[in-house]
Amino acid sequence: MDRVDRQDKTPSLLKVTGSVLASFFGVQSSRKHEEDFTQGRPAAYILIGLGATLLFILLLWGVVQLVVGLAA
Repeated sequence: MDRVDRQDKTPSLLKVTGSVLASFFGVQSSRKHEEDFTQGRPAAYILIGLGATLLFILLLWGVVQLVVGLAA
């Protein structure tokens, strides 16, 4: 029965993404942080977190390439 209740409360992909981005920038509330640990699957948070980190790194790399290209 507990497993069925947990599946009903599984957050959507959009909510997981919003939660990961809020944590990424340090603006996650304590209540939301607690909800993340009690609901959903850890794998979803991990995969979206890794994806967000990769996008952030690529964005920084792109900005550096642009600045270096303009300075040359």
